[in-house]
Amino acid sequence: MLTPVSHANAPGPALPSGVTRVSASFIDLVLRERTFLVLLSAGFLLAALTYDTPHVARWVGFLFAGYSAVANDSIQTIGTFIASNRRQHWWVLWLFMGLMFLATVGYSWVVYDGDVSFQRLSAKGFETTPMSFSFLQVAAPLFLMVLTRLRMPVSTTFLLLTSFATSADGVGKVLTKSLTGYVLAFGVAMVTYLLIARWVERWTTRPAHRAWRVGQWFTSAVLWSVWLMQDAANIAVYLPRKLEFAEFAVFAGTIFLGLGILFWMGGERVQEVVDEKSHVVDVRAATVIDLVYAAILYYFQFSSKIPMSTTWVFIGLLGGRELAMAWRGTSTRTWRQAMSLLAKDVLYAAIGLSVSIVIAFAVNAQFRAALWG
Repeated sequence: MLTPVSHANAPGPALPSGVTRVSASFIDLVLRERTFLVLLSAGFLLAALTYDTPHVARWVGFLFAGYSAVANDSIQTIGTFIASNRRQHWWVLWLFMGLMFLATVGYSWVVYDGDVSFQRLSAKGFETTPMSFSFLQVAAPLFLMVLTRLRMPVSTTFLLLTSFATSADGVGKVLTKSLTGYVLAFGVAMVTYLLIARWVERWTTRPAHRAWRVGQWFTSAVLWSVWLMQDAANIAVYLPRKLEFAEFAVFAGTIFLGLGILFWMGGERVQEVVDEKSHVVDVRAATVIDLVYAAILYYFQFSSKIPMSTTWVFIGLLGGRELAMAWRGTSTRTWRQAMSLLAKDVLYAAIGLSVSIVIAFAVNAQFRAALWG
């Protein structure tokens, strides 16, 4: 007797193995990122609901910008600190860097009469407190979160400040200063590590003296403070140029708590940009990186009040360092591999710049008019 075939259970046409693998990878990605995707969607919804209420929108934008800047840009400065202190309790690292943050922005708030940006937002094109917002201006940091999730070291300076620039000339000066910073950092790192690469290699073959740990914490604190002098403007751009005490308390407290989350997580996805470089977990190598980076940012801190992208300085520093170590044969990579890594970092930063200009052009009527002449 013939057994009837159930078509509901009959196997469908076989899919090519490549399609099956791609589908499985996509599903796995969605499942792993579902929490992030839900929060991202909620963020876009919140931006849509609040952007036309300025006194609410400015704080919503600030919250988004605060997390984005902490998760993306701050890794440039405290990334080596995290990488070389994996054995230390996260809350110890948080309190150390968190208190340095409060001291730095508190100093600016007191000395510059309510300005937490060390007068970066008093530069031409950024000196006016925004009194109205578009959806994309409030949501701009959310795009930065996506790029951060993709491990792209994107410049928050370009992505956030260009959305509020009142002149194309101001953006042009920021771009010029940032590219100058990249070239200078790349050159200084190349020269420095061509000279000391052999020493760095010998350092890593024996245990570090405890004085190096003290030195690294000190240089990390200095670097973090100098970096904040440049990048606090990216977070505060949504807020009044002069903050009252209550406004300052919300500003400082929010970022302080955000740093705690960052240290608890062990760094966001951009931390991998630091971890993949050669010898960054050694406390002596991390100290040298922080010292060189701090010196470069300190120079630009006093060269002008124009904001700049510390991201471009960061990737220039790591790129020059990696190439120099590859040239001297002390890197974990060949010269060609180091060049590939350098090109990837520059490409990601260029993508962020392109996204920034597109967003600024779309949402900023003054910038659009100035650009078109």
